[in-house]
Amino acid sequence: MMHLLGFDIGSSSVKVSLIEGEKGNLVASAYYPKQEMKITALQSGWAEQAPELWWENLKLALAEVLSLSKVSPEDIESIGISYQMHGLLMVDKNLEVIRPSIIWCDSRAAAYGDKAFSEIGEQRCLTKLLNSPGNFTASKLKWVKENEPELFDKVYKIMLPGDYIAMKLTGLPQTTVSGLSEGIMWNFHENSLANLLFENYGFSSEIIPEIVPTFAVSGQVSEKAAKELGLSTKTKISYRAGDQPNNALSLNVLNPGEIATTAGTSGVVYGVSDEIKFDPKSRVNTFAHVNHTGKDPRLGVLLCINGTGILNAWLKRMVGENLSYEEMNELASQVAIGADGLSILPFGNGAERVLQNRNIGSQFSGIDFNRHSKSHLLRAAQEGIAFSFKYGMEIMENIGIHASVIRAGKANMFLSPIFRNTLAGISGATIELYNTDGSVGAARGAGIGSGYYKSFEEAFSNLKRLEVVEPDTSKINQYSEAYENWKTILTKAIN
Repeated sequence: MMHLLGFDIGSSSVKVSLIEGEKGNLVASAYYPKQEMKITALQSGWAEQAPELWWENLKLALAEVLSLSKVSPEDIESIGISYQMHGLLMVDKNLEVIRPSIIWCDSRAAAYGDKAFSEIGEQRCLTKLLNSPGNFTASKLKWVKENEPELFDKVYKIMLPGDYIAMKLTGLPQTTVSGLSEGIMWNFHENSLANLLFENYGFSSEIIPEIVPTFAVSGQVSEKAAKELGLSTKTKISYRAGDQPNNALSLNVLNPGEIATTAGTSGVVYGVSDEIKFDPKSRVNTFAHVNHTGKDPRLGVLLCINGTGILNAWLKRMVGENLSYEEMNELASQVAIGADGLSILPFGNGAERVLQNRNIGSQFSGIDFNRHSKSHLLRAAQEGIAFSFKYGMEIMENIGIHASVIRAGKANMFLSPIFRNTLAGISGATIELYNTDGSVGAARGAGIGSGYYKSFEEAFSNLKRLEVVEPDTSKINQYSEAYENWKTILTKAIN
């Protein structure tokens, strides 16, 4: 019986899942570290991680999965990789890492992206790249070039975080069109590398590794990696994608009009379109979806909010250290919609694209020392996160992404009745929760890429819907009033 492995390289942890191929059932899963993985911030707005940390935690999680499952390495058909998007990974000619990865929530490069946007021409950027260069991977490399020239001179190839993991497995530096698009390094108009941006930044396109399909056998586990991980050299690497396109895949969101969402450390709403559209202010971003081709476009319109679940986790450390998240939810439920006038802006995790790369920080508004309690804080935080989703979804509607049904894995913030009821109530969308996550989705992707599954339908035949959350029409006015109050506070903070 053949099995499929999925690796999910997050910024908080690395998760590994093993599924049985024929029926798609989860055999075992594990994650490391058990506490959140270290993010280094040498200056305000910076965020770096050592890629070696991802590899070491992957080894620990994989060892636990192999021990729990008792599956022979010879029976593992292929591996799929999901990874934190937009990170910059640089290697030298020996394929050694040059510096820590500048990860997704690092905002140091925003000014470089803004400058390139102006110099290249906003309309030219948007029509060809579908985005401003912003604070994405290419802009992060420009920051290195200008501020760490001695390190930039050593660069042989640049990659995304998942490309690094694939390279560690196979010894081959490679990337994908989907990955390049998330770094604003792909020209959709010409179906080629974004040379117009490379020329502005002073890069050679030779730093881009070999481009391989998202779904395809791109290599096999090397002898070195097999010995280090306890795997077989027969196992193929056959899928890789950024965490949000992969989350959409894991929920079988592949076609125009379908929407996926997550609410972990950051929050994302991801809608699929077959039209090459963009937000003129680049507040939401358009990338190549996992099943995109030049002839048959599938674009993922992505709303990303850096500060979502991280706010809930921060409050747990500050005021609820001895409480479980379930107990925090129970406390929050004791307070009515609107948290009695207390509002929280959750934007405390770097510059926010949805706010045009402003970094306004998280803000608490309307605190009354005589009325507000821990319960009010916890309720206001969850509402603030849901309201930030709604704010971004209003922007998505302007480019044709309308949310009537939202699919999500039953995990992270979606475990909270307050969060999901607030999101359904304020958006008017039905929320469907499923039995999947990023690592399981990556394992299914591996089966598609290796040819084990003959179609997407076969790969997702046993995807189970666990719960449906309908908007409570009797409370829509209460949600709307609280949201409008929150949005007024946000507008003042932006201005």
